[in-house]
Amino acid sequence: METARQVPLTFRVVGTEKTIVVTDFHGVVAGYTGRDPKAVQHHIDELAAIGVAPPPEVPMFYRMDSDLFETTGEHDTSENLTSGEIEPLYIRHNGQYYLGIGSDHTDRDIEARDIGDSKRACPKPVAAEVIAVESLEDLDLDQCTARTWVDGTLYQEGSLSGLRKPADVVERLLDRTDIGDADFMCLGGTLPLLDGKFVDGTSWKLELSFPNGTTIEHNYKIKKGSLR
Repeated sequence: METARQVPLTFRVVGTEKTIVVTDFHGVVAGYTGRDPKAVQHHIDELAAIGVAPPPEVPMFYRMDSDLFETTGEHDTSENLTSGEIEPLYIRHNGQYYLGIGSDHTDRDIEARDIGDSKRACPKPVAAEVIAVESLEDLDLDQCTARTWVDGTLYQEGSLSGLRKPADVVERLLDRTDIGDADFMCLGGTLPLLDGKFVDGTSWKLELSFPNGTTIEHNYKIKKGSLR
């Protein structure tokens, strides 16, 4: 377990009057979670060409300080190029699974040297709404549409069908770590950028839409020039 949180996270459960309060949990960002092994290897090769070391295993699980996960919507970063991406958020709390969304905000300057450190250098903004998951095995996000806007401009849009299934990601996470039966939050991967270029924006909007009309959204702002 990483350091204990200073401020608990409270989530509203969509479609109910229930809230959950999460205090002690393992924070994780999953990387290289693409469903197509050839496409994942191509991405690894691209990164290697610019000096980024290949991951020791695929998918890769980067452990995070739990205090990086925040629902406040107001965050500080350094003067470096930083950017976020929408990702499904897999939560286990008291043995129950929930689905949310978050942003793997990352320091792109550090990323060229160490991917794990680049993720730990930035906050992990997450939405304050989650959906209760009755069966992780039956959770299918292929028909969902994920979108990100940066300073009002559409940045990402598409389905999550290119990602490993939620149950696959969580099963591998638990097999490869010491999390055991404890609570955790895991960002599960993202979709390509529309123009392939990182944007150093200040206002971010995340949205995940489901076929039944349910939508989870989160807005957050980034202030440059301050380190956590």
